[in-house]
Amino acid sequence: MSLERGYVQASRTETGRLLAALAATRTGTIAECGTGCGVGAAWLRSGAPKKTRVITAELDPELAHGVMDMFAGDDIDVMHADWSSLSEHAPFSLIFMDATSAKGWPREKIVELLEEGGMIVLDDFTPCPTWPPVEGGRVDSLRLDWLSDERFTSVDVMVAEDTSVVIAVKK
Repeated sequence: MSLERGYVQASRTETGRLLAALAATRTGTIAECGTGCGVGAAWLRSGAPKKTRVITAELDPELAHGVMDMFAGDDIDVMHADWSSLSEHAPFSLIFMDATSAKGWPREKIVELLEEGGMIVLDDFTPCPTWPPVEGGRVDSLRLDWLSDERFTSVDVMVAEDTSVVIAVKK
């Protein structure tokens, strides 16, 4: 489905395996902000315990309804909605979101959706060996904010030579 829709790269296999492993540690409800073609949601569901609910929200109607059809027989709830609609189903034990999307979303609203001990996983960062993290010659403020927020224990994990993921667990 992703190639049909013009997505050359959805969630990478390396990131997907990490998502499945993290989802395996979660109970309650897991959310994905920005379903795209459903790759991330599928990885989350593949690792999550059977009783853990997986819900994903996609604003694009064509993508949302395509993924709804694709997951019709699976245990994944797909919403054609803005990410903020997920608040109706909070709190979440894990939220997965693309770093590009997260740049435009109010951080405090995202934090409020997490339960104590819940984690947020932000992907699509470029690995950076320096501190503070730099992207394109400038401080990567999104990554810096998540890694230095005292409400979280956070780590930047390089999942492949050219991509990293920030994992932040709410204290």
